Amino acid sequence: MRIALIPALTVAGILAAVAAPQSQTAPAAPSKSATQPAQAPQPAQGGKSMPAAAEPEHIKIQHILIGYSGSVPGKAIQRTQEEAKTLAYDLLKRAKAGEDFAALVKANTDDAFPGIYGMSNRGVAPRQGEYLRTKMVPAFGDAGFPLKVGEVGMADFDPEKSPYGWHIVKRLE
Repeated sequence: MRIALIPALTVAGILAAVAAPQSQTAPAAPSKSATQPAQAPQPAQGGKSMPAAAEPEHIKIQHILIGYSGSVPGKAIQRTQEEAKTLAYDLLKRAKAGEDFAALVKANTDDAFPGIYGMSNRGVAPRQGEYLRTKMVPAFGDAGFPLKVGEVGMADFDPEKSPYGWHIVKRLE
């Protein structure tokens, strides 16, 4: 059973819908204890997986989505892909310099304000209101989970991992 937590035109709604054809529900994995952080497999040379540095089980992030014409369904975005990239890197620089992130989100996001999402890591059951990391576009979680609270990072546009554009991400919790 899928629970619609936000309007379908937001990035999370789009991202959840992208994963929906495979399964409407994801099996809940048992939660690990707080003293045993989740280990996320990362690609290594030769295509084998190896454990990554310890990542948190749960995070809350705020993000700015910068799309380009045709990249975000239901949004009439007029900027080109190159203009979107330039804007995204400018916003990343401003956010890292300490500018008010919520104000940057409000003024610039192609998602719904406030753009705050909770996620559970791979193999960790989501809390109420959270999304499974594996049900989001890969770059979204890949940008958020490695961050420390208060840090800002970005997921670049990638047709496979971040097809809606650039995500400037700040970890809140």
